[in-house]
Amino acid sequence: MTRPSRQGTDSLVFDLDLCSDPFEEGGSRLGPLLDALEAHAGEWMAEVVKTGKRKNKYSRAAVLESIKDDAAEDNLPFLALKRESPDVELDVFSMGAPRPYACCVSGQIWPFSLVEEPARAAEWSRRFIELFRAWGSHYPVTHGLVHVRSDSELSRYWENRPEEGPGQFPREWLKAIFWLNVLGKEWVDGLGRARVLSTPAHLVEELPTGAVLIVTRPTIADWRSEEARVAQAKAFAHLRPDLDFDTVLRELRERSAMLAPMEPRFEPDSAPLFHRVVNHVSAAERPRKIAELNAFRPAEVEEWLPADAAPRSDVADPAAVCRDYNGMGDDLSILLHPDVPAIFKATPESLTDIDYRVWWEKFPEFYQREKIDQRLFPCLGAYLGEVLVQHLGGRWVPRRNLEEAQVVIGDRAWLPFVRVRRYLQSTASLLDYSLTKFYREAERHARARPNPT
Repeated sequence: MTRPSRQGTDSLVFDLDLCSDPFEEGGSRLGPLLDALEAHAGEWMAEVVKTGKRKNKYSRAAVLESIKDDAAEDNLPFLALKRESPDVELDVFSMGAPRPYACCVSGQIWPFSLVEEPARAAEWSRRFIELFRAWGSHYPVTHGLVHVRSDSELSRYWENRPEEGPGQFPREWLKAIFWLNVLGKEWVDGLGRARVLSTPAHLVEELPTGAVLIVTRPTIADWRSEEARVAQAKAFAHLRPDLDFDTVLRELRERSAMLAPMEPRFEPDSAPLFHRVVNHVSAAERPRKIAELNAFRPAEVEEWLPADAAPRSDVADPAAVCRDYNGMGDDLSILLHPDVPAIFKATPESLTDIDYRVWWEKFPEFYQREKIDQRLFPCLGAYLGEVLVQHLGGRWVPRRNLEEAQVVIGDRAWLPFVRVRRYLQSTASLLDYSLTKFYREAERHARARPNPT
């Protein structure tokens, strides 16, 4: 079974911070956590226990073996549970030091659209309520949530939280309310137990540990609807009376607008690269990035000369220099191969792979300019020229000055080194002068004006 791609998709995220560490005593206290998971996870129950580079089919024995491996290597206990379809990751890890919480249970399910399906919405929502009720009833907790990841990221609920401890609870710990919330005993006492238990919500339930489970709506599927946002705002403003309901609701509506699906309308030649760029950013940032790139118009491709006006070769042995260009292209393959495996193929698609990787790593910002100019620039220019030669029937016209070297295709002499020089000026210029767009322009012209036979 093939894992579906996570690129371009949002996820359902769930987190629970435990006050005690179930990994203690060799993991003997993990039983109730796993009991609840096995009873309530349903079709997103983990299939694999991952330890280092090993993967074993899920079982209690595999879990204990994972804990033993961590202990043998003197690592903090870390339990990684996975499933391929639905795509699920669930991590349980010890914090290993005195903190407001001793252990964290953190998971994601991709894509979030699964939860929105009518056939799943009610059932999955019910299972999450049962799961967190079971966990919060057995283990003392600090805080827990179930929500859509992009919206939780925009809330910044984890930022600038004061240190927790007896008598230290301020209201400001609670920075957001999600679809499902677990407020631990200390949080509840700090906010006022009577106030927490009177929260206007779909479900408010006091748990045996003193925590309170709050669910704002019957299902998570309509999290961005007006009804769901009003429910969130009512609950949050009730728990934080220092906040104004209308202000809270306006901010939630603004988040909904920020996360509204945005249709890509990218400049066609740059679209292969822009789709990669968009898939790189978080789900919370994706609509804004799509809008930004929809409006972005890269510079027109000007790195060419009419073939009959281009300077002739001025090197003594053009064939030898062309072999040097080919060798420089091979050097680029060695430089970038671990990160761009397709680079050995020297295809138009590999140019997009390079564009994306150089942009993602921000080469112009983080690498010494001397290394970029002396090593990356000539290798990249030669590689770009070789792709034109191999796939568009071009021929090199070598020059002593690299930036004058050309690849002639039909009635145009293309200047790959000039293009790469502009490309490597800054991180912003990587999108403005992408290799992908340069190739697409050359390809379009070659098809319109093929080389004479």
